[in-house]
Amino acid sequence: MENQESQESQEFSAKTVDEAIKLALEKLGVKKEELEITVLKKGKSGILGLGAEVARISVKKISPPPEEEISQAAQEILSNLLEAMGVPATVQLVESPPTGLPQDSKIIALDIKGADLGVLIGRRGQTLMSLQYILNLMVGHKTKSRVPIMVDVESYKRRRYETLQSLALRLAEQVKTSKQAVTLEPMPANERRIIHMALSNQADVVTQSIGAGEARKVVIMPKGKETRPRYSRPPAESKPQTEPEEK
Repeated sequence: MENQESQESQEFSAKTVDEAIKLALEKLGVKKEELEITVLKKGKSGILGLGAEVARISVKKISPPPEEEISQAAQEILSNLLEAMGVPATVQLVESPPTGLPQDSKIIALDIKGADLGVLIGRRGQTLMSLQYILNLMVGHKTKSRVPIMVDVESYKRRRYETLQSLALRLAEQVKTSKQAVTLEPMPANERRIIHMALSNQADVVTQSIGAGEARKVVIMPKGKETRPRYSRPPAESKPQTEPEEK
């Protein structure tokens, strides 16, 4: 099984097309959606090895578009989705979103502005997460890129992020003092990540997710001392505000 390299594309051969694609992905260290694949010959097994032909493909890496182009496409698609849903709102690009991701992670963040947008958030933010998931699929399909896109509604996620960070730090102090673990109520994956990240540099406590599906939750416990957890409710979700809060 060999590959021939040119300036723009490379050819791979194997017994089947699927095996040739697998070989290309392993050699180039990319995912399938990052390649433009052309089947040059499907190949055939032959009879008792007679008349067999290898499959050949040509692959070319897809160059991602500039981030500005992806951002513009994301704003346009999200605006069209909101219009189709009958939700009067505008979409703004956010410069420095709270993501709970590593600092070097690239992310495009959009914030939906308007009145009475609680319907876009849903219970425990599930509607907002679904909207974000659909938008990522649509933008990825249109731009052939894999830059993650975060969708917020009236800075709901920012406030939630700050609230959960404060909760994590406060409960960590309780765990240090009591020497007993505390288990929070179930949270979606993105909120559990905020708790883990907030306490990742704590010397005296560790965090762990337990449970499965919607019942998955975070346990904060003393480092090296596992004790029976106590339960603590996460703060109630705040509704999107149409006017700035008074300080």
